[in-house]
Amino acid sequence: MLDPQAKALIDLVVEKGIPPVHTTEPVQARQFYAERRFFSQPDAPEVAQALDIKISGPAGAITVRHYRPLGSTATASLPALVYYHGGGHVIGDLETHDVLCRTLSNQAQCAVFSVDYRLAPEHIFPAAADDCIAATKWVHAHASTLKIDAARIAVGGDSAGGQLAAVVALALKQDGAFKPVLQLLIYPVTDASCERDSMRTNGQGYLLTRDSMDYFYGHYMPETWMRQDWRASPMLAIDHSGLPPAFVLTAGYDPLRDEGYAYADKLSTAGVPTQYVCFERQIHGFVPLGRILDEANTAVKLCSQALRDRF
Repeated sequence: MLDPQAKALIDLVVEKGIPPVHTTEPVQARQFYAERRFFSQPDAPEVAQALDIKISGPAGAITVRHYRPLGSTATASLPALVYYHGGGHVIGDLETHDVLCRTLSNQAQCAVFSVDYRLAPEHIFPAAADDCIAATKWVHAHASTLKIDAARIAVGGDSAGGQLAAVVALALKQDGAFKPVLQLLIYPVTDASCERDSMRTNGQGYLLTRDSMDYFYGHYMPETWMRQDWRASPMLAIDHSGLPPAFVLTAGYDPLRDEGYAYADKLSTAGVPTQYVCFERQIHGFVPLGRILDEANTAVKLCSQALRDRF
């Protein structure tokens, strides 16, 4: 069954007449997404540091928010997570995922670098991927200055951010740049074809819909060839062997469920150490919603444990 708390959230969205994302313009969709966090997310936990820094990107400056966990010292060399927020490459920003990044930093006792990559439709494919790859390489190259351990860097993200984490891991392998210790993939986009069963069975009625996915893809990947590129569909990469260990988390009522578990299977088949967990009664996007969904807090703890185990 659908988790009762998730059902209550869906019912409330219907009752309040909140417009589906695909019926709004991107600027309005971003505003609605940002405002919902005050209702659905826990209070922001205190951390030792949350500092915005500007780095050089492929098309100008990229803002990266550098978190350090409560109780850490400024000089301690910490493990690190480079994090890419969700939002279909169209919505979401540093603020919508601030609470989650703070919580992961504290629970995993690591630095977190949250990347404010370019969004569509202003910046189409592969802008987001390019920014995330560049930011991750920058973090690794400046590890000493940032007081992190270059040998203990993980990549991670949720939804579109999960896709970006998978793409970064593939790109780093291709470039021979460095190998992250973990790819944390939270209900990731891995196959832009939208042809898997869960897209049909869960494509209506569970907040993220098939129409919403068409909206996101239409803005970020407006041309068909883009969706067949491994930087859009990491499932289509030629070779997945030698990638970092993965922790893949999905939700049972998510249109993206099947492509998440299929990617976990693809990694396992290629010999990549992979753990897969499905929260069978949950909906897409549930992980940050710890104020209203108890299982969200459980999921964050699992992600933090996966990070600690690899660090």
